[in-house]
Amino acid sequence: MEQKITVADSELEILEVLWTAGNALNAGEIRSALDAHKNWERTTVLTLIQRLVKKGALLQEKRAQNNREVYYYTPCIAREEYVRAETRNFVEKFFKGRSRNLAAALVDSEALTRKDIEELRDYFNQNL
Repeated sequence: MEQKITVADSELEILEVLWTAGNALNAGEIRSALDAHKNWERTTVLTLIQRLVKKGALLQEKRAQNNREVYYYTPCIAREEYVRAETRNFVEKFFKGRSRNLAAALVDSEALTRKDIEELRDYFNQNL
């Protein structure tokens, strides 16, 4: 990711819908996908989409549909890339860039069970 894109939690929900879909969606389709757990008005969804377009997080494409033009939206960044960048930012911001400090904080806060620690150990042993 060349530029840092910061999104609000509500904007992230729009991105999650698009990442899950795996293809471009229009505002109505995005709103329908959100309806399962959000009761946002059409104007709210449109505002969030426009913020993401302005931030460079979404690509907006005009398509002809039923004798009218409809905008479709595609994320400009893959979910994995976004998560990786946000994780780096989080570690930098709260743990002085040291992943070890993050792991220590998780252990100290009792957020990790013994099973979690064993699974992490196995993961590191297999992937390093």
